[in-house]
Amino acid sequence: MKILLAIAAIALAGCSSMPKQPPLRTVDHVNLSQFMGDWYVIGTIPWFVEKNNVGTMDIYKLRPDGKIDIRYAFHRKSLEAPRQEMKATATVVNTKTNAEWAVQFLWPFKAPFLVIDLSPDYRHTTIGYPDRSLIWIMSREPVMSEKDYTAALESARAQGYDISRIIKVPQKSQTTP
Repeated sequence: MKILLAIAAIALAGCSSMPKQPPLRTVDHVNLSQFMGDWYVIGTIPWFVEKNNVGTMDIYKLRPDGKIDIRYAFHRKSLEAPRQEMKATATVVNTKTNAEWAVQFLWPFKAPFLVIDLSPDYRHTTIGYPDRSLIWIMSREPVMSEKDYTAALESARAQGYDISRIIKVPQKSQTTP
């Protein structure tokens, strides 16, 4: 039920009366094989099912059919709490850039997933939502340097995000299985 409500909230977010902004700019190209793997969420404007989650990460795995399996792992309120997971599937909707996906947590609802920033070495990325109500700044490691985090925030600001709404997500300093 919570997931259904989350999808409905995302769908309604597109109906808000926020001032019209230009579309988010995605990166020129994403090498899907290189993008796959673990991504720790360092900063976010969380949607309601993410609130109070810590130690969050997305795990991407490319399927033979070209779709992407996503596991969203998190701990509720405390890094010491048991790890939980939610699963989703993504479809690349712009195969020229591979930077625009449709993510489905619950059929038939799909949410846009836009790769709006990606470091050349695939160590950091930022995922945006078209109306700028959601964002995920992610790193391959559970810790991101202040320099890199500040650069990600500035990139988000340049795309029209209110960066005062972005919160840091507590992470363990070392990965745990």
